[in-house]
Amino acid sequence: MTSDFQQARVSLGARLRELRTEAGLTGRDFARNAGWPPSKVSKLETGRQTPSGADLDVWARTVGRPHVAPELKARLTGFETTYRTWKRQLAAGHRPRQEAGIVELKRTRALRGFEAGVIPGIFQTADYARHVLTRYAQLRRTPRDIEAAVAARLRRQDFLYEPGRQVHALVWEGALRVRVCPRDVLAGQLDRLSGLLGLRSVSLGVVPFDADLSIAPGDGFWIYDDRLVITETWTTEMWLEDAENLALFATVWNSLNEAAVHGPPAQRLIARAQAALCQG
Repeated sequence: MTSDFQQARVSLGARLRELRTEAGLTGRDFARNAGWPPSKVSKLETGRQTPSGADLDVWARTVGRPHVAPELKARLTGFETTYRTWKRQLAAGHRPRQEAGIVELKRTRALRGFEAGVIPGIFQTADYARHVLTRYAQLRRTPRDIEAAVAARLRRQDFLYEPGRQVHALVWEGALRVRVCPRDVLAGQLDRLSGLLGLRSVSLGVVPFDADLSIAPGDGFWIYDDRLVITETWTTEMWLEDAENLALFATVWNSLNEAAVHGPPAQRLIARAQAALCQG
């Protein structure tokens, strides 16, 4: 969990504790009145647990100040908008998240990104996307709306063919070889990637295994114009809009881009990965 997210939870917890003490309630008194175990009160006040909107309604009523519920929920919305847990985002399946990506792309002219372990979604074939999304649904135990999610992911690729749009994508060489799908599906995906090198709207760089790097590749991320960065961990997706994070991710992207190869050298690395599929 990021330090900013945790700090936001701790700050909200301090506000909850302040409301409880101002009401003259001990932690045990509060828990008894709210019908909660005392451990839940402690976890919420110390920032070790994220409250739900319903929890905040109960808190406001229990301290005798129901009018503060909107304030508490605004604080919660603030950090959940930036740090979006996959559990909540994918509660209704993967399709809604893919459609949110379409909305964001429609606002974007230039997209820059990096992926270390997977072919970027905006370049994926239907078969490859199907296997990737299935693996994530298995991992996170989310609803299996795979076909609807694949269809939505493919609609995001309209961006590649709209006038005035540009994608500057970087991939770690390992992403060309990771077998999150059957060999024939990966072969088709590499063919697709090779064909995209001819599009005027696409700039694709591959960071070779043996490249000299000023920074090690980390989590994948995407920069939408100069207004938004979307990156993720195993548990959380982060939508970052502050100037400091935008500058940091731009610096990381520029560093990786300097180490990447483009054009014919990138094509050769893709061909090398295709050849390895035939041999392996």
